[in-house]
Amino acid sequence: MADHNRAARLAQRIKVLLAEALQKTIKDDRVDNVTITEARVTNDLQQATVYYTVFGDDDTVAAAHEAMEENRGLLRREMGRGLNIRLVPTLELIRDTVPETAAQLEEVLRAARARDAELAAQRESATYAGDEDPYKE
Repeated sequence: MADHNRAARLAQRIKVLLAEALQKTIKDDRVDNVTITEARVTNDLQQATVYYTVFGDDDTVAAAHEAMEENRGLLRREMGRGLNIRLVPTLELIRDTVPETAAQLEEVLRAARARDAELAAQRESATYAGDEDPYKE
């Protein structure tokens, strides 16, 4: 069984190899907007999970996902050629939704900051309903 450090090094190498394969080997226009964001390999080096993002609208994303699934065997072959290991890991491709989620979260935080600024402005111009000090001295 391999150690975690070797699996991490192999994951980084797979990430680079697949990014190069997307640029040079795959002759499909649907994968032009695909970016490999992360690769993870199990400690036994048998399974590789690769996360990718796609820049574009929903149709572009769907087409790119379909193209990635169609070219999974070609990507695994290119990965096997670049790695110096006996068994080539199986390849699982997962679309990474972290950038979209982060953008939505950023929008919510921006709206909350705007609302806080609005409330702070209202607080500055607010006056007391009664006396400033309602307690008798």
